[in-house]
Amino acid sequence: MRWSWQILKVAGIPIRVHATFVLVLLYAALIARGEGTLGILESVAFVLALFTCIVLHELGHALTASRYGVRTRDITLLPIGGVARLERIPEKPRQEIAVALAGPAVNIVIASALFLVLFLQGEAWAIATPRTMAMMLQRNFFARLLATNIIIVVFNLIPAFPMDGGRVLRALLATRLDYLRATQIAANVGQGIAFLFGLLGLWTQNPILLLIALFVFFGAGQEAAAVQMRSAFDGIPVWRAMIRDFRTLQASEPLSRAVELLLDGHQQDFPVLADGPGSEPIGILTRSDLLHALAGGHTDRKVGDVPRHSCGVAHPRDLLESVFQRMQESGCPAMPVVEADGVLVGMVTLDNVGELAMVQAALGHTKRSEATGNRP
Repeated sequence: MRWSWQILKVAGIPIRVHATFVLVLLYAALIARGEGTLGILESVAFVLALFTCIVLHELGHALTASRYGVRTRDITLLPIGGVARLERIPEKPRQEIAVALAGPAVNIVIASALFLVLFLQGEAWAIATPRTMAMMLQRNFFARLLATNIIIVVFNLIPAFPMDGGRVLRALLATRLDYLRATQIAANVGQGIAFLFGLLGLWTQNPILLLIALFVFFGAGQEAAAVQMRSAFDGIPVWRAMIRDFRTLQASEPLSRAVELLLDGHQQDFPVLADGPGSEPIGILTRSDLLHALAGGHTDRKVGDVPRHSCGVAHPRDLLESVFQRMQESGCPAMPVVEADGVLVGMVTLDNVGELAMVQAALGHTKRSEATGNRP
């Protein structure tokens, strides 16, 4: 993820912090400024302790997933919480349920340990009534952390994407339905819950509920779209989606040549080849990179000075799903397709992949309609 930095590794999993996380610490210090230096330090310490619990929550997902052969690329801390990026969803619904519930289970263990701390402090009695509990939450660091972990558990068990409860619901549905249909139903349930949160937020004039409603609504939609995309690409090799009619640029050509091809309207991103006969691709010159170079006044530069070298290459028999994932992670809108000997035979672009997904979705709809005796 861009604008994030690795701070440590746990069990081989990189733990990263997004730049915006600093805003959370600044906000914690700001709201405690009236309590003096000690109050500011305690407020910041609470945020750090809270996000330590969130890291442990995500590690619960990651380590459980590793038991089923699913690797975790990294865990990133954001202002809204943590995100563990798994390489894939576990194959069996029971495995997905176990991975989803592992995170909240970690928070339950943390909450139990914090309750034991309160018991040893002689503060456990304060939970007996709402009044004494409210007083304890104001003055006891561990009590606030205990309450927050309970909130994390309850919030994550809401049956709506992208929370863990939504993944449990999807997995339960997947025991009876195909995976795509189960995801669509779970996403619809999640968006319905988000709508109720939104209404409640408007009724009570609570901006936090409105933010949660937006978070859940768009998260559910993104999960459904991602699964539909993966379903459309299932088992499809790159050669089915690659563009065969395309233009290339030589590294020694001037940027003015790239401008000519761009204005020709044939394509927007160009494979850049090393100079010489039978040369291999060395990168991709994207439209945005070309315009950025021109805006900087670098009109005299060569094409070979500008292309992205981090996009890599694909092979015709690679699975489209994995190549599409690599393109998303690298931020590359296109990728050269080469044979084993390095010869460029095609190019795959995000636009073309999206068009293939729409075609596959339309074909799938037609097949489902014919199976039920209906015609679209």
